[in-house]
Amino acid sequence: VYRVLVSAPYLIPEFERFRSLFEAAGIEVLLAQVKERLSEEELMPYAGRIDGALCGDDQFSSEVIKLAAPRLKVISKWGTGIDSIDSQAAQDHRVAIFNTPGAFTDSVADTVMGYVLNFARRLGEMDRSMKRGDWAKLQSRALGECTLGVIGIGRIGKAVLSRASAFGMSLLGNDIVEIDPNFVSSVGLRMVALDELLSNSDYVSLNCDLNPTSRHLINEQTLALMKSHAVLINSARGPVVDEAALTAALSSGRLAGAALDVFEEEPLPLASPLRKMENVLLAPHNANSSPSAWERVHWNSIRNLFVGLGLPPPQTPAGVSG
Repeated sequence: VYRVLVSAPYLIPEFERFRSLFEAAGIEVLLAQVKERLSEEELMPYAGRIDGALCGDDQFSSEVIKLAAPRLKVISKWGTGIDSIDSQAAQDHRVAIFNTPGAFTDSVADTVMGYVLNFARRLGEMDRSMKRGDWAKLQSRALGECTLGVIGIGRIGKAVLSRASAFGMSLLGNDIVEIDPNFVSSVGLRMVALDELLSNSDYVSLNCDLNPTSRHLINEQTLALMKSHAVLINSARGPVVDEAALTAALSSGRLAGAALDVFEEEPLPLASPLRKMENVLLAPHNANSSPSAWERVHWNSIRNLFVGLGLPPPQTPAGVSG
């Protein structure tokens, strides 16, 4: 009998729909009590007790993996980013890591454009003004008058740029790897150095992975390069941004606004000054929201788990795979 930990916050509320698949395969399931993610300390009690994990952004550190091996065979990540898993430790201890790349491309790209539109057209400001009893005609901008800079031109970055191109925006891009020149020319993108992108963009969208080169990529020095009327959008990973530096820039008026779906500490602490800033749009790490995408990830994460355990994967319903 295999025993697995299920700690993916999006899957847990839906788990009863899938329980029979696990029972038929002889898998005992431990459902975790989790709000956003399990810390290293919270994972420790499971070390040595489980053969597999179907997780969210749980902190599978080298110490957790070392203690969980050799019984732990597979970590199936619900979603794309695996930065919370120590990949080297997993490799050293022969723990397979699976994820579901590209699952949320459209929903995250739509979210980014929603933020751009909200700030460019000042929709939230006008709504609040009207509800105060005002009739103030605030000056807003058409997207064709604006420049969007995208840092990280992977699946989501490309989807954001394709949408922005349709709105007629001027497009700047930055990445540490070479981007397909056919895509670059198809959307009218200009690839530039980071400093040039930050200095010339009205909106900056972070769509890069979290890795040693991107941690605190946006900091006091890089924020100082941005236009004072610019807006920063982060739908990637919280630690890409030095939150204290961003808060200072927003408070001083050095930066006009920010839209944040991810944070250095999640859930965002109640005491965070970001919660009280009217020039900041906040969301609870939910840019991936899409019923069809979530369903695909439920099934694909379960299939990955079974494969990692060496079991025949369950049959995915028609119209869900992909």
